[in-house]
Amino acid sequence: MNEPFKIIFEDEHIIVLEKIAKILILPSPKKEKYTLTSLLEEKLKIPVYPCHRLDRETSGLIIYAKTEGIQEKIMDQFRDGRIKKAYLAFARGHLKSKKGVLAGYILDKEGKKFGEKPKKAKTLYRVIREFKNYSLIDLIPLTGRTNQLRIQLANIGNPILGERKYAFGKDFRVNSRRLALHAYFLSFMHPVNNKKLTFRLDLPQDLKAFLS
Repeated sequence: MNEPFKIIFEDEHIIVLEKIAKILILPSPKKEKYTLTSLLEEKLKIPVYPCHRLDRETSGLIIYAKTEGIQEKIMDQFRDGRIKKAYLAFARGHLKSKKGVLAGYILDKEGKKFGEKPKKAKTLYRVIREFKNYSLIDLIPLTGRTNQLRIQLANIGNPILGERKYAFGKDFRVNSRRLALHAYFLSFMHPVNNKKLTFRLDLPQDLKAFLS
């Protein structure tokens, strides 16, 4: 996928996209001209409202609303823990246990700058496959903290390949041009007709390279 996004689903209320890595959802304080939101608005010729975030470096599924009212309804589902999300990550080394729970209090780097307090974070994980110097892991976050998966995997000594915020490049035997994290699964209730919507993606081509 060469374009910055691909529309997976669209109706009169919501849009579900697959986003590539290296693009922001909304401008940072640097006021970037091109973001996923601005490019989608340019394509659809209407205002759109992101219902959650993915890091610039993370690829995968993201929900947009076509009105602020619909955005609020979907964000309520996130706040109540009613939306199921899952990620695939390639992490350094091998985890001590093949499956388990990552739980504890975490704080991202920006939060530390502003004196925020650590917040409780919980993620279920399962090792799918092990390679010589890294592992493919399935991750289901049960809370939605900023950089949650990145911080938790770095904290147990298995940072995600391509991590430069919570690990050092010199610590990796295998290099990745970007954070090897992909939001591959999303399941939620449609905010208007209340029907269950479920989406699943394959790994993008750049991450498939790690399988071989």
